Amino acid sequence: MAQPRVVTIHYTLTNDQGEELDSSRVEGREPLSYLEGAQNIIGGLESALNEKTPGDQVKVSVEPAEGYGELNEELVQPVPRSAFEGVDTIEPGMQFQAQTPGGPQVVRVVEVGDETVTIDANHPLAGQTLHFDVEVVEARDATDEEQEHGHAH
Repeated sequence: MAQPRVVTIHYTLTNDQGEELDSSRVEGREPLSYLEGAQNIIGGLESALNEKTPGDQVKVSVEPAEGYGELNEELVQPVPRSAFEGVDTIEPGMQFQAQTPGGPQVVRVVEVGDETVTIDANHPLAGQTLHFDVEVVEARDATDEEQEHGHAH
């Protein structure tokens, strides 16, 4: 089996409406490096970049199943306002870390009522087709330490 690589990319991410959601090409940002096979980036993007070499440019659309998953309506639910004890102002769009049986989970406030606050525990990009414009900047063999740690250094 081939040695896993550390791949460094510049990317721009847009949604179906063409709105830019994220980019490494913004001044002051560095390109993104990831360790192949370590699930450092979404599967659909990593698959499209397999075996690409420096200088390659790739445009790829990633469906929700290969990105951040489908929108799960069960993860949108009302909770008592008292669950936000000590928080003076609660507004839609705010994010909080909730303690769940599966560990910490980031939730986003969707709606605020008098008695309840509706939260959404889906990833903010769940249910969306993601469009990447990528340039491979560098690709090199991963070090033993990077493989052990599961990420690029």
